[in-house]
Amino acid sequence: MEGAGARFYGRLIKADPVTGEAMAEDVRGHLPGNGLRLIAATTLQNAGDQVVKASTVLAWLLASLAAPGWIIGLLVPVRESGSMLPQAALMGWVRGRSQRKWLWVAGAAGQAAATAAMALTALLWTGTAAGLAILAALAVFALARALTSIAAKDVQGRTIPKGQRGQINGIAVWASGIIALTIGAGIWILGGHEPHPGVLAGLLGAAAVAWVAASLVFAGVQEPVPAPGAGGNNGRGWWARSWQLLREDVPLRNFVLVRTLLLVSALSPPFIVALAAQQEALELSGLGPFIMATGLAGIVGGRLAGRLADRSSRGLMMWGAAASSMVVLALLVAANIPALGRAEWLYPVAFFLLALTHTGVRVARKTYVVDMAIGDKRTEYVAVSNTAMGVLLLVAGGISSALATWGTGAALLFLALLGLAGVYADHALPEVSHRT
Repeated sequence: MEGAGARFYGRLIKADPVTGEAMAEDVRGHLPGNGLRLIAATTLQNAGDQVVKASTVLAWLLASLAAPGWIIGLLVPVRESGSMLPQAALMGWVRGRSQRKWLWVAGAAGQAAATAAMALTALLWTGTAAGLAILAALAVFALARALTSIAAKDVQGRTIPKGQRGQINGIAVWASGIIALTIGAGIWILGGHEPHPGVLAGLLGAAAVAWVAASLVFAGVQEPVPAPGAGGNNGRGWWARSWQLLREDVPLRNFVLVRTLLLVSALSPPFIVALAAQQEALELSGLGPFIMATGLAGIVGGRLAGRLADRSSRGLMMWGAAASSMVVLALLVAANIPALGRAEWLYPVAFFLLALTHTGVRVARKTYVVDMAIGDKRTEYVAVSNTAMGVLLLVAGGISSALATWGTGAALLFLALLGLAGVYADHALPEVSHRT
C-alpha cells in the first residue's frame, strides 16, 4: 500500500530530489503518505469552507430565516477577523507543543461542532434568536480556525520540502473546487434561486461531517518530534513580541503590507454583485451560481497556481494583484457603457475572473509564509502576520464600505488602486520559493 501511495503521490506532485534530500531521513520516508494526508485533510476543510461561507451561504441562510440585517452584516467580520486576531496571543502556547498536528485536529473538531450547531439552529429557530445563535457558533468556528491556521503551516513546513508545498495547496484547492461546483449545482437544482433553510441545514450537517473526517485523516500525519528543549514560552508578552517582530523584521513587515494590498481579490466580489443589482443585470441571481463560480475557479486555477507558487510565490502574488485590479477596472469601464452595462454575462464573468485570481493569490501567500521561515520562526510569522491582517482587514473593509456610500464604483476603484499598489510593493519582498 505504501508503494502504491508513493507512486500516486509521484504522479500528483512534481518533486525535486535536491530539496527532498535536504530533509531528515525519517521525514523523507513518510513524505508520500504525509503529502496525501495533507491533501485529503485540506480538501475536506476547503469543501466545508464552501458551505460555511459568511458572504454567501450563511448570509443567504440568515436572510431566509428572517434574521435582522445588522446580524447579517456582522457575519464576514466575525468569520475573517475572528480567525486572525487571536493568533498572536496563541503563538506562545502553540510553540510550547512539540507536535502541532493535534492542535489542528482539535481545531477541526471545534469547527465541526460549531457547524453542527449552525445546522441545528437552522432547523429549530428563526428571526433574531436564530441569527444570534448562528453568529455565536460562527465566533466559536473562527476561534477554532485560528488554531488550525497556525498548526497547518507548522506541520506542512516540518513534513513537506520546498518545491512541493504550493502544489499540495493547489491540488487541495482544485479538489475542493470540484466539490464546490457540485454543491452549487445541487443547490440550484434542489432549491432554485431561493433554497429552503432545510436544504442549507443539510449542507451544514454534511460540512460538519467533512471536518470530522478531516481531523481523522490529519491525525495520521507522521510529524517529526523536535529536539528536547525546542518550543516556546507560555504566551506571556505576546503583544510586545508581535510588535517587535513587525517593527524589526523587515521581510515580515513587507509581507504583511503586500498581503493587505492583495485584499482587492477578496473584498471586491460582493461589490460586483451589488453593482450588477444596481444595473438590473442580475439574471443569474441565486446562491448556487456563486458557489459554482468559486468552485470552477478552483478547478481551473488550483493546480496551476500550486506549481507557479512553488516556482515563485512572490511573482504569483504580484501577477494576482495586477490581474485582480485589471478585472475590476475593466468592469468599471464596461459598466458605464450602455451596451455592456446591462449585459447578463458581464458580472458573472467578472465574478468568476476575480475568484480565479483570488485562487492564485491565496495559494501564493500561503506558500510564501511557509517558505520564508523555518522551525518556530514560522509559527511566529504565521501568527503575527495573521493577527496584523485581522486588524488591517477591518480597516480596509471599513474604508471600502464607507466609500460604497458614495457608490459601489467608488469602493471598487479604491480596491483596484489598492491592488496596483500591491504590485509595486511586491518588489520589496525577497524570493523565498524554490525555482525549477
